[in-house]
Order: sequence, then structure tokens, then C-alpha cells
Amino acid sequence: MAPQEDDTVFRPKDAIKSSLSGAVYSGGAGLLISSLRTSMKKNNVGSMHVFTHGGATIISFAFAGGIYKFAQQASANLRQKEDAWNHAIGAFLGGSVMGLRSLRFPVILGFGALAGATRDPNVDEYERKEAMRLNRRRPIEETLAEVGEGRGIYPPGYQERRRARLLEKYGVEVKPVSADPNVASP
Repeated sequence: MAPQEDDTVFRPKDAIKSSLSGAVYSGGAGLLISSLRTSMKKNNVGSMHVFTHGGATIISFAFAGGIYKFAQQASANLRQKEDAWNHAIGAFLGGSVMGLRSLRFPVILGFGALAGATRDPNVDEYERKEAMRLNRRRPIEETLAEVGEGRGIYPPGYQERRRARLLEKYGVEVKPVSADPNVASP
């Protein structure tokens, strides 16, 4: 019988193999996006249009996926632990590759920061959403004061206030109407 191994021991992963598979998968996604853009053209284009005009998209996606997976696995191997920082490092570098097409440093850093931004893994998602919901919830009276009534917003008592406004402003009395044929209008 083989001795039990401890699950807390880090096992290094092959970064090159992971980067190649990441490049293939994300390159396929880039090919799909390029194909969709080609199919939406109004004029007739050839079958090679996907590669001639969408080649930069395909290559950018392939590089981004490959660099993401390589950086993730390499940082895990160097740090000898598997955690969210590895994904953040890989996402930052992969996102930076997407920004390389602009050839502007702020855009490169911005794409990397957008892709590398991660949530705290120690916070429960349900609790985070509940806290956001409580933080952003506003009373209906405050919303009605800002937006106003009408245009799809009909709080209780809206019809009575509307009839009073029409009577006051135009001198027209509007009688309430019921859509139910069994209820007679007054």
C-alpha cells in the first residue's frame, strides 16, 4: 500500500504546455470574433477576409491567452503556491497584450489593470451582493421626487393626482374608467 501524500504540497505545473493550450483556445475565440465581424459585412468579401483583415484580432487573442496561462503557471511555480495572485498576474499581462495594438503605454496599463482586477476570494459573493444592495437602495419617495411620476412610473394614488392636476390646469374633469366590463363607471 502506497503512503498517503499531503495535499498541501505544491506540485509544479508545465507552463509551456499550459501557454500553448491557452493560446489555441483564445486564438479560436479570436477566430470566432473575426469570423463574426466578417459575416456582418454588407459587401461580399472572400473567405480569406477573416485572416487578412481579422488576423490582428486572432493573433492578439492568441497571444493574450498564451501569455495569461504562461504567467499564471510560471508565477505559481515561482511562488510555490496556487492562489488568486497567480490569476491576477496572468490577467494583467494578458490584458496588457490586448492593449499593445494601440502602441500607447497608458492604454497598455489600462487594459492590464482591467483584466487583472479581481475580487477578494475570502468574501462570500452573496454577502457582497447583499451589502451592495443595501448600500445602493433608495426609498421610492426619493426616486419619485427626482424622476417624477408618469412615463411608466405609477405609484399608488397616481390616477387621483393626475385627475386633480388635469382639473386644476385645464378645467377638464376626467372620470375614472375600469377595464373590467362587470364594474360600472361612476
